[in-house]
Amino acid sequence: MTAAASDASDPLEAATQATRSLQGLSTELTARVPQLLEAMRSVGTGLELHSTLDRICETAAELADARYAAIGVVDDEGKGLSDFVTFGVGEDVARRIGRRPDGHAGLLGALILDPQTIRLADLSSDPRSAGFPPGHPPMRSFLGVPIRVQGEIFGNLYLAEKHGGGEFNDYDVHMVRVLATEAGIAIGNARLYEAARQRERWIDGSVAVTTALLSGGDADDALTVVAEQARRLADADAGIVMLPAADDGGLEIVAVSSPRPTKSLGVVIPPESAVVQRLLDGEAVFVADASTDPRMISRLTSAYGPSMMLPLQSGGRVLGALATPRVRGARQFTEAERTLATQFASQAALALMMADAQRDRERLAVYEDRDRIARDLHDLVIQRLFATGMMLESAQRRSIVPAVREGVGKAVDELDVTIQEIRTAIFALQQGPAEAPSGLRTRVLREINMAAVPLGFKPAHRFLGAIDATVGELTGKNLIAALREALSNAFRHAEASRIEVVVDAGVTLPDGSAGVRLEVADDGIGIPAGGRRSGLRNLARRAESLGGASWCGPGIGEDGGGTTVVWEAPL
Repeated sequence: MTAAASDASDPLEAATQATRSLQGLSTELTARVPQLLEAMRSVGTGLELHSTLDRICETAAELADARYAAIGVVDDEGKGLSDFVTFGVGEDVARRIGRRPDGHAGLLGALILDPQTIRLADLSSDPRSAGFPPGHPPMRSFLGVPIRVQGEIFGNLYLAEKHGGGEFNDYDVHMVRVLATEAGIAIGNARLYEAARQRERWIDGSVAVTTALLSGGDADDALTVVAEQARRLADADAGIVMLPAADDGGLEIVAVSSPRPTKSLGVVIPPESAVVQRLLDGEAVFVADASTDPRMISRLTSAYGPSMMLPLQSGGRVLGALATPRVRGARQFTEAERTLATQFASQAALALMMADAQRDRERLAVYEDRDRIARDLHDLVIQRLFATGMMLESAQRRSIVPAVREGVGKAVDELDVTIQEIRTAIFALQQGPAEAPSGLRTRVLREINMAAVPLGFKPAHRFLGAIDATVGELTGKNLIAALREALSNAFRHAEASRIEVVVDAGVTLPDGSAGVRLEVADDGIGIPAGGRRSGLRNLARRAESLGGASWCGPGIGEDGGGTTVVWEAPL
């Protein structure tokens, strides 16, 4: 085993020393100088970081006539590897090997702790070697050279298994050291470019979130935008938005962005979780492996590895939390990614607060308008209807024609029913948001009565089964939200003259389990082709989060005109 002298810390000095060492050497080395220059030119081409690392590996292998090359990128703590880029190892071999080295043990770990050029004729004979995992190709000769970027260790360049079965010679060491110096400069440029691009992406994502939250659209859609942007920007497997649960003080998952179907929507992380407590206290939590960390008590974390969990806080107020987990075995989040994600979460929280304030102003305007409508209905409409009823009763007493007396009596009865319905609508208009209903049936009736005002008529309704006794609180909460969404769609888009609402707590779901089904049918114009589907997507997401489903069918108009929205979930 032979080891080179300690590398110079200054890249320019190292390059100068390496270049001087080439002068006066053998013609063999001199003949390889054009190859070295071409390799340096190749390494300096391009600015994308990962492609630069790939190019360095390939160029180094060609320069030293090695079968395999790799670059181990040292993590922020300087104790392990955050990335491992290889050349010469095919995808099938990489799958057999499994997880890439983390640099915590063996020869790779030793080179992290003591970064210096090292050359071995047989790496298995070195006492620092920890052997190879199953499926790893055999390797004997080895050359390791540190890569420095702006005077700091970026990682190590590894070469193994020189072609022909020999070992790496002095010429290879000189060449690779010069190449490593050039690689450090190229990596430095690529990192600056990548950092600029990364900041630009996060800024664009923050703008998209702010625009979505302040656009006045559906709140669920806006939170989904936060989850989608966070997942994309963090290169994560999922983006998860959590808000404080109303009942037990935990965090409820309200929006999820994932490439796969998920049933996590609506799940509450209990307050007993140490992570929840830290998030609600305004502290960020970074986890190296969510599947094994003892603080992660939810079953949802078993499929995830590195994770960032950030409080959504602004002005000292914690509104919720944002989680961006990666799959197991993925690379750890860098310090730059953590900083940018924290800033993104703060910006999203500020946008949430601004959106809440905007919705509060709009809600206040609606309440003021509803109060005015209620006063007008009570002071004007009901009084006039009552006076009209008195006039009809007087006319009925004076009439001597039985048919006229009967017709006037029916008109008076209809007026009485109308007055009662208007009084119910006035009561619904005067209800405050904090007045909790006593049961699901009452809440359904309240939604129907409230919808009657903008619709201009009261939807018909039927209840089947023991609604209040069998439907749980979480399912009931989502059913009410689905009813509100369906009635709102009918009012805004359907142009319906008749609506029927059916709540059936005695249905059997496709999997044979007992469930509750909500049907909202109208005789309107139906769902137009190419129209917005955000409301229907919200209904589907709510149902799927409970293990149910939602779909649309023909309405109750002539020849199936209109739309029937069906929403069902297990009891």
